Amino acid sequence: MPDRILDSLAHPVVLSPMAGGSGTPELCAAVSEAGGLGFLAAGYKTAEAVAAEIERVRAATDRPFGVNLFVPGDPADPDVVEAYAAELAPEAERYGVELPDVPLDDDDDWDAKLDLLLRSPVPVVSFTFGCPDLNLVDRFHDVGTTVVVTVTDPGEAVAAVVAGADALSVQGPEAGGHRGSFVPRKPYGRSEPGLLDLLAAVRAAVRTPLIAAGGIGDAAAALAAREAGAAAVQFGTAFLLTPESGASAVHRAALRDPRFTSTTVTTAFSGRPARGLTNRFILDHPDAPVGYPAVHHLTTPIRRAAVAQGDPGGVNLWAGTAWRLAEERPAADVVREIGRALA
Repeated sequence: MPDRILDSLAHPVVLSPMAGGSGTPELCAAVSEAGGLGFLAAGYKTAEAVAAEIERVRAATDRPFGVNLFVPGDPADPDVVEAYAAELAPEAERYGVELPDVPLDDDDDWDAKLDLLLRSPVPVVSFTFGCPDLNLVDRFHDVGTTVVVTVTDPGEAVAAVVAGADALSVQGPEAGGHRGSFVPRKPYGRSEPGLLDLLAAVRAAVRTPLIAAGGIGDAAAALAAREAGAAAVQFGTAFLLTPESGASAVHRAALRDPRFTSTTVTTAFSGRPARGLTNRFILDHPDAPVGYPAVHHLTTPIRRAAVAQGDPGGVNLWAGTAWRLAEERPAADVVREIGRALA
């Protein structure tokens, strides 16, 4: 099944499912229509909203595409969340907002989204932040859906294959946005192998098709990932400046701003390790806790106010290590340029 999906692509280029607004139905459709594999991010949306976005993609292209789900994790520690809320009080005052009472155990409308995707199947469903069990994978196979699981080490890869995954998205620490590990680990990054070494380690552990993700910003990096054993390459940051992207004006400007000189892995915005452009908020909260998704909900009004006020210092500017290579051009051009290099 995965070989049929991947082999059907004119270009072995996969859109990273970017939750939080950067990924749009238009971007998903543009990547698929250009011969790659587009993805919708279902994270932070209701099942009804996801259904509406799926219909927008289907109206724009008849090519294969996928939907990404966040696997629910353990509830956040209330004491940890309360302490971080106290730390964030000056941030709330700075932006003129109130910190909300947040749920400690938010499953992101998990059951309703599963029901939607089993009733109205899409070609591919991928899972991040955990691994579905064998029964759930079998149910997706029964409706003709290919299952992809995001993994960040060989142990997770083996577990995903045992559960029946058809392909693995192997995410290196260079990736922008959230680290897709089954269990959030802090700190991470410097002690972990880079993408190419990780691909080699995962390839030694499993024979399942691999999709390389993390810090791939140009054709040379994509080719290196293919030579390391990847069947396809996955891009996120490279699409942020495309017209189809939903990235905010603040985010777009920051990606082009020479004052931003590095990326940092942080838990400050969401309570899960994620890589973004190093800004004031990250530097001011270096000891932010692990506590997803409660911390995500806690910082939401701060981040929204910062965007509204045009302040990149208080926004999660997710970006991978190759962010400097992102360009303002149509998504189709990105897909075709990489595709030609990999042909």
